[in-house]
Amino acid sequence: MGQAADTLRRTPLFDRHRSAGAKLVPFAGWDMPVQYEGIRAEHVAVLTAAGVFDVSHMGEIETSGPDAERFLQRLLSNDITQLPERGAQYGVLCREDGGVLDDLFTYRLAASTRLGRVRADGPQDRYLTVTNASNHEKDLAWFREQAGAFDVEVRDAHADWAMLAVQGPDARAALEGLADGELPGRMGTAELELAGVPVLVCGTGYTGEDGCELLLAPDGAAQVWDALLERGVTPAGLGARDTLRLEVCFHLYGNDLSEDRNPIEAGLGWCCKEATGFIGADAIAQARENGTAEQLVPFALTGPGIARQGNPIAGGGEVTSGTLSPCLNIGIGMAYLPADKTEPGTEFEIDVRGKPRTAEVREKPLYRKE
Repeated sequence: MGQAADTLRRTPLFDRHRSAGAKLVPFAGWDMPVQYEGIRAEHVAVLTAAGVFDVSHMGEIETSGPDAERFLQRLLSNDITQLPERGAQYGVLCREDGGVLDDLFTYRLAASTRLGRVRADGPQDRYLTVTNASNHEKDLAWFREQAGAFDVEVRDAHADWAMLAVQGPDARAALEGLADGELPGRMGTAELELAGVPVLVCGTGYTGEDGCELLLAPDGAAQVWDALLERGVTPAGLGARDTLRLEVCFHLYGNDLSEDRNPIEAGLGWCCKEATGFIGADAIAQARENGTAEQLVPFALTGPGIARQGNPIAGGGEVTSGTLSPCLNIGIGMAYLPADKTEPGTEFEIDVRGKPRTAEVREKPLYRKE
């Protein structure tokens, strides 16, 4: 059962969404815009020009102190020692058995900063980890539970930040027109002013397109949002965010990732550096060496129909994500299949609400711009 509207949390841009006629839906405890003009139009706008998403429901955890790097090396699957100052890194948070608690981006902040707090005892390593909205409280508790043996401060920083994602081939040009300095490159960060508002600009995103994600104080979000729209950037909702990420086969936690799946079967072995000794490393090393019974693959339906999360697959496996591709105009998705049925071109059958639908394993990405 969904939450009552009066118990849902609202981002700092809620009034902007409502006045723009957005369709608002409950998502991870938040009242979020799923679309404005329409999912297809917003999807195409991001692929051909630029769109802006309000993703302020995402959580943030700040980690600082003398042992911050060593602590995050223990928690996160990637090699945090390779993360430079003002850099960004993707990784997963795992249980001892390798089950995925969340997938995360971590940013290593500058030692001196005009954003956030500055320690009175001098510069310390500071990191900001962005969590999935539905996992924030769980992740925060996990961070705190593991922090006891380290000289580190773990702080819930969600209230400090609003977050916008500006994506598309024209995204950087729109941001450059508002910025007081040079934008960061891919997987970098820069502290800039946009439309007069201090912003941590990050060269990351979740659409497969170029662009940046913006972390800024909640009271500055509307000013930056308005300035982007004045420069012709299209407001886009969570519906287009999902179709965009699925066309390029990016994972969605709760669908394609869960505590019941490990990174190897999910195709995320590339971000797991077992030699660092992170929690779950031994189990993941074993899965890498021995293989897994199932693997996550992208697929497309070869006839009519749209598969959805949970649809069973004949012979074993299940669909984890599915939608109608706005660019291909066919049903696409991702599914866990038996390991011997994962080669591109392999056909399989999905039970879509009692009707058998034929699908085919495809290569990543499912859609590639010419």
